[in-house]
Amino acid sequence: MTPKLFTTLPGYTGALFRADLFAGISVAMVALPLSIAIAIASGADPASGLTTAIIAGFLISALGGSRVQIGGPTGAFIVVVYGVIAEHGQDGLIIATLMAGVILVVAGRLRAGSLVRHIPEAVINGFTIGIAIIIATSQIKDFLGLTTTSLPAEFLEKIETLWQARDTFNPQALVIGLATMVLIVGLRRAAPRYPGLIVAVGLTSTAVALWHLPVDTLLSRFGPLPNTPNLPVVPDLSLSRMIDLLPSALIIAFLAGVESLLSAAVADRMIGDKSQPNAEVVANGVANIGSALFGGLPATGAIARTATNVRAGGRTPVAGMIHALVILLVMLLAAPLAGYFAMPALVGLLILIAWNMSEPHKWRGYMADRPSDRVLLVLTLVLTVLADLTVAIGVGVALGLALRLRRGDVPPADWRPPKH
Repeated sequence: MTPKLFTTLPGYTGALFRADLFAGISVAMVALPLSIAIAIASGADPASGLTTAIIAGFLISALGGSRVQIGGPTGAFIVVVYGVIAEHGQDGLIIATLMAGVILVVAGRLRAGSLVRHIPEAVINGFTIGIAIIIATSQIKDFLGLTTTSLPAEFLEKIETLWQARDTFNPQALVIGLATMVLIVGLRRAAPRYPGLIVAVGLTSTAVALWHLPVDTLLSRFGPLPNTPNLPVVPDLSLSRMIDLLPSALIIAFLAGVESLLSAAVADRMIGDKSQPNAEVVANGVANIGSALFGGLPATGAIARTATNVRAGGRTPVAGMIHALVILLVMLLAAPLAGYFAMPALVGLLILIAWNMSEPHKWRGYMADRPSDRVLLVLTLVLTVLADLTVAIGVGVALGLALRLRRGDVPPADWRPPKH
């Protein structure tokens, strides 16, 4: 389980460093607004998103089993993080993330990384689409500039609250959100190697500032962003609190492990390499422990940022470490500028994230799957949206594995006990 960093440093050249430097800066410019937007959507403060990208992003690259994996906060965690903060507070999230990190380290040391392939794909697709739906609906308020006291966590109640607030619609907010989405898509197609995402958010946010549009910004809603990360703090780990938070910790660990290994597999296909799944799981565990101690959010490998890294020319873990250091540098030197980011611009970005998470290009293929897989996907999706992730994953995995056993569709074991 040797980290890829140690196997790529021998023979590391100046040309590789220049490529990694360009890629790292490019990914940082993508990750900066993304990390802030994900933190806000999760019910946390914007600075916690940046802290996660810095601490967890550095550790995942330095200790992980993939050459090009980029780690940080991702959209998959928004739903579970929002729920944990609403029920247990920010300190509860820190404890749950810390526990999830320990679970991942133990799982990686037990060489459980290869077991992810036993999770039915229909379950993964179902709850991913469900999460995307929840993310998109939770952003409608700022996308349309609606004025409400607070949004309920339950999906149906949330839709009812949004409908009741329809008379407070702000057309300027909608224009800024749509313009940001159009710019992101257009710049991505015109120059896929360059960080068009921050350019798009920056341009529409500048328009808000110059024309004094009645639209919320990070500064107006959350106050000035801090220009330094939090100092590490060990939370109060009482036994009763840990027992209460164990289900949330298990969900965070599950999401982090699955998404990171899926992202690493995508990266392997892009660069023709083979990642080390158990090292990747251990690295994610250490990264989540580190993020929690600094007051950050759960983290994992991010498919979109990893793909951006590859397209920008990154070929070793150094690119991911540079990406984290660049975000730290921006936080130290230019945090006040981020306060001008317009909320509808960040929301437009999140809605695009939700759309991409749902992978619409695969929907037709899902319809061609066997009936049992279609039912499993829809069931997991509905439970994710209307119940919660714990129920959706528990029921989906149990039913999926039962169907697989009934069909005799069980892949050969690929697990070995750890060496003592």
